[in-house]
Amino acid sequence: MQQQSESLVEHGPRLVIITVTAVFCALLEIIDTTIVNVALNNMRGSLGATLNEISWVITAYSLANVIIIPLTSWLSQQFGRRNYFAASIIIFTICSFLCGNAHSITELIIFRFLQGMGGGALLVTSQTIITESWPPEKRAMAQAIYVLGIIVGPTLGPPLGGYIVDNFSWPFIFFINIPVGIVATLLTLSYVRSPKYEQKRTASEIDWAGIFLLTVGISSLQYVLEKGQEDDWFNSKLIITLCITAFLGLYLFVWRQLETRFPVVNLRVLKNGNLRMGVMLSFIMGFGTFGSTFVIPLFTQSLLGWTAQQAGVLQLPSTLFVAVMMPVVAMLIQRGVQQKYLIALGMFIFYIFCMMCYKIIVPDTSAGDFFWPLIVRGLGMGLLSVPVSTMSLSTLKGQEIGQGAAFTGMMRQLGGSFGVALISTFLSRETSIHRVDMVSKLNVNDLNVQNRVAQLAAGMRTHGLDSLTSRNTAYQMLDGSVTVQATLLSYMDVFMMVGILFVIFVPLVLLFIKKSSSKVSLADAAH
Repeated sequence: MQQQSESLVEHGPRLVIITVTAVFCALLEIIDTTIVNVALNNMRGSLGATLNEISWVITAYSLANVIIIPLTSWLSQQFGRRNYFAASIIIFTICSFLCGNAHSITELIIFRFLQGMGGGALLVTSQTIITESWPPEKRAMAQAIYVLGIIVGPTLGPPLGGYIVDNFSWPFIFFINIPVGIVATLLTLSYVRSPKYEQKRTASEIDWAGIFLLTVGISSLQYVLEKGQEDDWFNSKLIITLCITAFLGLYLFVWRQLETRFPVVNLRVLKNGNLRMGVMLSFIMGFGTFGSTFVIPLFTQSLLGWTAQQAGVLQLPSTLFVAVMMPVVAMLIQRGVQQKYLIALGMFIFYIFCMMCYKIIVPDTSAGDFFWPLIVRGLGMGLLSVPVSTMSLSTLKGQEIGQGAAFTGMMRQLGGSFGVALISTFLSRETSIHRVDMVSKLNVNDLNVQNRVAQLAAGMRTHGLDSLTSRNTAYQMLDGSVTVQATLLSYMDVFMMVGILFVIFVPLVLLFIKKSSSKVSLADAAH
């Protein structure tokens, strides 16, 4: 297996072409998860869709992603990695064209689901191709290049989408994928090679029951996470039913994979301690990355009145700083700095970022106030991403690399879904709690309250309103001020919650990641 795995290692221009192709494909997939967010209103007006219908444009893509990601290693084995990767790019590209030309919301949702089926494969297969194409001793640098695309994608999506919608029209957010997809397909067919250890299974050997259970379980879970808050969680019979379906589907899937002779997802690869810890950390990273990418634009747009493009541009300096950090961290790993120290430091720095955001949440927060916290976030993500990705796959070899990449990719995606779902729910619940608490302390007989209402009413009378209308307007303004303050407090609570989650993992990382240098780990991967 060693010789077969080493035969995939590339050098020179061929290595550069394969790496660039893989990174661009991963970047396309990640950008498409966030680029449509800013175009939903335009799509809604153009297609005559309701708010609930248009939200399925995002949900359908996410559902397809989480279904296909765990199956990518098996599908590569069935069809050959090069053929499967090229086919995924073609599906993604064709469906991008179809999405841009959709004439109804139903068509758009169907094409987005199919686009997600192609896109999910791009993410994991790209990581596998890059890992196997680089020599073991340089895989930290390879992971740095790959992870850069993972970090940059969610940040580039909103400003790029905002620019396209403002200057062109919403179909062009899909059409820009087409030229990149065509070039990537041609380069894949010309340069990417399939490993020889992959064995195709006959129809009778394929675990159809496993595929069915995975599809039902993981899609039910993703739906609950995407739509739970919108449907008021366990007050919805559908959400309760899907929670039960998700639990039973995934439980039976795990049992099936451990019992069957030819599993579609090899769960036994999780016996590898590094991969097991990497999967857990990938979930936490997905939670923090997608959660913070979700909550900051939400805060700036809903409370500060920024446009989507302004909110997206705000995070670009942080992304550029991550780009600078990636090769630095990769070189530290290659020189023998223990990965667990870099991961622990990255998590603690991410905690500092959360505490900095906690302190700057005020009604008139400016872009300048966010600059240094986001730079700190970039430092934390730079220290986290490369070591986690490298450590996860460092002691795997051959077919295990693709299987490990599928697990980390799926958990990062689920971590992001959990992060967005929990944060949106937490924001809603905490805002209500803070509002009730603040209103209970406002007494109409209190002299300060009476003076404030009188001042506001006097201001309204100067604009020509009568006394009764002025007083009612003053009460409405006071109520609006309470709502804003309650919302601000809930955003502060969110950053506190995420920060505590990350700092809790610092001692766990130091305790449970084996004390071995990255050089040893990477050397082991070659033997």
